[in-house]
Amino acid sequence: MAQADRYPAQGGLDPQDWDAFRARAHDMLDAALEQMKSAEQGAVWTPLPEDTKETYRTPLPREGKGGEAVADQLAQLLPYGVGNTHPRFFGWVHGSGTPGNLMADIAAAALNANLGGRDHGAMYVEKQVLDWVRELFDFPEDSSGLVVSGTSVATVIALKTARDRALGWTSRKEGVDGARLVGYTSEQTHSCVARAFDILGLGADALRKIPTDADFRIDLEALTHAIVADRAAGYHPFAVIGTAGAVNVGSIDDLSAVADIAAKENLWMHVDGAFGALGVLSETVRPMLKGLERADSLAFDFHKWMHVNYDAGCVLIRSEEEHRKTFSERPEYLKAASRGLAAGNPWPVEYGPELSRGFRALKVWTQIAEHGTDRIGAMVERNCGQAVLLGKLVDAAADLELMAPVALNICCFRVLRAGLDDTALDALNEEIVIRLQEDGIAAPSTTKIHGRVAIRVNITNHRTQDEDMEILLSAIKRIVPDCSQEAAE
Repeated sequence: MAQADRYPAQGGLDPQDWDAFRARAHDMLDAALEQMKSAEQGAVWTPLPEDTKETYRTPLPREGKGGEAVADQLAQLLPYGVGNTHPRFFGWVHGSGTPGNLMADIAAAALNANLGGRDHGAMYVEKQVLDWVRELFDFPEDSSGLVVSGTSVATVIALKTARDRALGWTSRKEGVDGARLVGYTSEQTHSCVARAFDILGLGADALRKIPTDADFRIDLEALTHAIVADRAAGYHPFAVIGTAGAVNVGSIDDLSAVADIAAKENLWMHVDGAFGALGVLSETVRPMLKGLERADSLAFDFHKWMHVNYDAGCVLIRSEEEHRKTFSERPEYLKAASRGLAAGNPWPVEYGPELSRGFRALKVWTQIAEHGTDRIGAMVERNCGQAVLLGKLVDAAADLELMAPVALNICCFRVLRAGLDDTALDALNEEIVIRLQEDGIAAPSTTKIHGRVAIRVNITNHRTQDEDMEILLSAIKRIVPDCSQEAAE
């Protein structure tokens, strides 16, 4: 029998029974809401059981198993996320999401809009979001931007614009061979910046890692000396990247001073603001970010401190003209029109590498419209206060050591144990973090501060309460004896 003959001529991939599908959809929505409602309960992280893993190790299906079986399998997956919806998820920098974003995802899925271009409703939502973030960061009204998957992609877009401007846009056709472009950033800056240099054909070595001061901020004198030395050696300095919220410790560079250096040296100033840039929502943090508004470009994530469900990031670029000149290319099949569906120009594809783009902006619009920036800012403020509280609790404990100043929402510390050298202490603190994760009590991560392993507690969660700091330290105190023995073995 021919393949086409096995399936109904009408209906395609739509449900044959819409009422049954509606019932399954309601059940899935109820299960998802219950999952989010109970986010504060139970273990922070639960590994996926082996028998469930086996259900995702099957051959390619030639015959579908039907919507009901698939819905059941989807529901079974709900308890096994990374854990970032739980109030004691302290690892890395993950936002915690909101139930309201379920509505946005349902609407976006129903629209199935491609935001690469053309004139349709979803495009106006993204334009509204970009207008809001321009206002939030005090960027010019005629600046440009895109909602993207996250800061990693945003950084590539921003630094490609910087690279192409530095080379007079000849690099779009001729490449960068022999250009000897170099850029500068703090040694605390996220690795996505070096990856962007790699992706853009500059090579990661073209990114100069500048030492930091005692507060883990870029050393401005060392930055200036590096620029002078590179020019003397025949290199072409083109960009400096300031950090607004270093991923290790939360430190914020003196962005005004970085902007001054960029202006003097004719460098593109980019700001890596993955989570810290949204500190502008907090009255307390905003003054620390002075100078950000002078940047040529900014990359940040909505899915971190704005708690938009994954994934949603953003790039802002001060010069719309330079941004569009870096990416715009409209072949005949994407020809612009003044009327009809091909209107609405310029299109987003002219500002980035993607023609096929999902409707991420709807989640962002929903979050801001539902809660407002004041309420979201209050959550930012609270997280910073909780990191300060944890730092004070660590300072007050004889067997704990604060490894770096609490600059924002990150507290790095380690457990001390008499008779253990630094190598053994590193192993002990690594084991403590793994045990906390496996026991489901909390999920911090580790990093290295001055070459030593630190327990890194990042608080980017609107569900976290002050008492969670006490719960974390009590759990550490309880498991240290066992972890000491494990580390020794």
